[in-house]
Amino acid sequence: MTKIRFFKNEALLQKVVFVMLLITCLSTAVTPPIALLLGLIVANVSGHPFLPFNHIAIRYLLQLSVVGLGFGMNALQAVAIGSTSFLFTLISIISTLLIGLWLGKFFLIEKKTSHLISCGTAICGGSAIAAIAPIIKSDEKQTSVALGVIFILNSLALFVFPFIGHELGMSQEKFGLWCAIAIHDTSSVVGAANKFGTEALAIATTVKLARALWIIPIALFTSVLFKNKSSKIKVPYFIVFFVIAMLLNTYITGVADFSPKIVSVAKIGLTVTLFLIGSGLNSSILLSVGIKPLLHGVLLWLFITVLSLLSIQYFI
Repeated sequence: MTKIRFFKNEALLQKVVFVMLLITCLSTAVTPPIALLLGLIVANVSGHPFLPFNHIAIRYLLQLSVVGLGFGMNALQAVAIGSTSFLFTLISIISTLLIGLWLGKFFLIEKKTSHLISCGTAICGGSAIAAIAPIIKSDEKQTSVALGVIFILNSLALFVFPFIGHELGMSQEKFGLWCAIAIHDTSSVVGAANKFGTEALAIATTVKLARALWIIPIALFTSVLFKNKSSKIKVPYFIVFFVIAMLLNTYITGVADFSPKIVSVAKIGLTVTLFLIGSGLNSSILLSVGIKPLLHGVLLWLFITVLSLLSIQYFI
């Protein structure tokens, strides 16, 4: 009886610790990188007591938070940013996919795993992988490996990018554009840009969501490449609500009065999202990735990171 009570108490303590840290992340004093770090500590020290629900919570909380950020943006400025970065986005996506294809063959990685890592790096991380996986009919291990690679690099980017940006003296505009192109997931893009500044956040979010729409043509290309015409393409519909939020903030009188409060709540939501992402990255997931897929992801990420940085610094 004593042993059973001990494990019950241990499980209860695990839940209490998790909830307390989650509540801590609701404070504006906790930055996105710190939230991610707290999540990583939870995952590898005490464990995630609600792990089966983590993926669903991350997806919906991220989408709601991104829509909330739309209330802090001007539609006219967003159109200008999107049109300016269109060609740059197109070139970066195509070059990343081509280099990713070559790296996959060089390291002799399974075609499906390689393609998922490449799409995740080229477009929008885990969201792209989730959209492409059903089309190529990847198994659980292939999808998990690709997600593991992307999440590891996302976590690193959240700490590294703001540091590099400050060291190079990058402007808000350039840093926001760099984040949107070189960091995989929207959550980490917004987290890094938010740490750098308000203007960087607006630019990074706009460009990243415009980039996410490339899931549709890439999914169509993938269905042809893998000869699978029956799979449905998952369209990121929350981007439509993001655009609606921008239009309301720009053109509807009175909305701008309470927009700052919505944006503040959205930023807190993104901080909590990063805590949840970190809390799902335990050691077993990290070890399951493997050396070759990790090298594939790292080299591909370095390619797009360095190329986009040089292009932005010297040509924009």
